[in-house]
Amino acid sequence: MIETIKKLLVKYRELIVYVIVGVLTTIVAWGAKFLWNFLFYANTAHPTHVQNLILSTVNWVAGVAFAYPANRKWVFRSKNPEILKEATGFIASRLATWIMDILLMQLLCNVLGLTLLTGTLITAVAVTIGNYVFSKLLVFRKGQTQ
Repeated sequence: MIETIKKLLVKYRELIVYVIVGVLTTIVAWGAKFLWNFLFYANTAHPTHVQNLILSTVNWVAGVAFAYPANRKWVFRSKNPEILKEATGFIASRLATWIMDILLMQLLCNVLGLTLLTGTLITAVAVTIGNYVFSKLLVFRKGQTQ
């Protein structure tokens, strides 16, 4: 039984660690987003279009600042000596999911009338999946590490 669990942990290590780092990234990003909402928008449940754009951007900046080093070190164990190139690719891939976040938040909150929290929860699922796919396929490819 223990050996089976060990084999599963080894086999799915990357995905397990990605989920852990993803949770930590979400805490950092949402912390920044909801703190900004509290400090500057009186903790509104229904932000305007512009407020939603700014909140998504604050969320994105905090998330990327935390996620790149964590993903590089713990999830994908990158040894790529071209850190600047790798970081640029990471940021570029996250720009795609930032745009997805903005569009989904506008749709969910400003068109469909969901609250900021509900929209954030729904959007987080799509963004997390997109981030993993982009990171795995475009940024931290196995052949690029040394």
